[in-house]
Amino acid sequence: MQKVAGIDISKDTLAVCLSAEAKIQEFEVPNEKAGFEQLFKASGTDALYLMEATGAYYLRLACFLHERGCRVAVVNPLCIKRFIQLHLGKSKTDRKDAQWLMRYGQHETVKDWQPDAPWLQQARQLEQSIELLTKQRTMFLNSLEALTLHPTCCKTALQCQQKVLKSVERNLTRLEEELQTLLETVHARELELLTSIPGIGKKTAAALILFASGFTQLDNYRQLIAMAGLCPREFSSGSSIRGKSRITKMGGGAMRSRLYMCSFAAKRFNGACKALYDRLRDKGKPVKVALIAVCNKLLKQAFAIVKSGLAYRENFAENQLVFS
Repeated sequence: MQKVAGIDISKDTLAVCLSAEAKIQEFEVPNEKAGFEQLFKASGTDALYLMEATGAYYLRLACFLHERGCRVAVVNPLCIKRFIQLHLGKSKTDRKDAQWLMRYGQHETVKDWQPDAPWLQQARQLEQSIELLTKQRTMFLNSLEALTLHPTCCKTALQCQQKVLKSVERNLTRLEEELQTLLETVHARELELLTSIPGIGKKTAAALILFASGFTQLDNYRQLIAMAGLCPREFSSGSSIRGKSRITKMGGGAMRSRLYMCSFAAKRFNGACKALYDRLRDKGKPVKVALIAVCNKLLKQAFAIVKSGLAYRENFAENQLVFS
């Protein structure tokens, strides 16, 4: 049986459950480089290191092991949760979670983890910083409006918040320019192709490239739609349960929000999206249902255009039929 090291990661410690030669070894090491060295020394290069995706806490360990030629698997925490429920697991501790991770690696087929390209890591950090500063700008704008409407406005509080708001806006502009420059350096062609689609602007095109990791790891448009949580999910059983079909929403919420706003422009200026929207509305479908269908259409167009390398053309399908 393959040697598997299940690792439950917390901020300060790593709980490890290692199976090797029909023996199980359990130990705990600190979540720092010295602890990584202890783990690597105990498990070796022939083990499968399996861990959950726990934000920033797992990245240092995963990169450390990958650099040393180890096989690393990073699993969605929901998969582990369902695996534990399937086997009627009851207790929850770091030690128990490490045992379950080890068992998951023994019984399930897992995909080897690969680190993102350096440019992608930097771009995502810039994107996260932009999202954070955008929320802060909105917060300060709302606070300033409330202050100006107050009958006894404190000038000191007003001046301080205005000063902070200017700083936030200045840094936000700097981050957006740097992100745009980085993407134009690495994915200039993809940016040009995506912005040729009516309804998709520069910011959404940049977000799509980051969301899809440059479209290099996707085999078909269905994967992209599933990642965005826009694929439909049916809820029915027998003759008594007939739930409404809804989108899963299991994926990038920020990307869904962007696409939803883009759908308002696409249903007016994008020929295929307009035809789809009008057809669904004529059938009596609600506005939101039709707009979600437009979001799906935009993702299909984005995937096809990037993969083919051909810019958007309004009557592309009709021209294909004529020449075929």
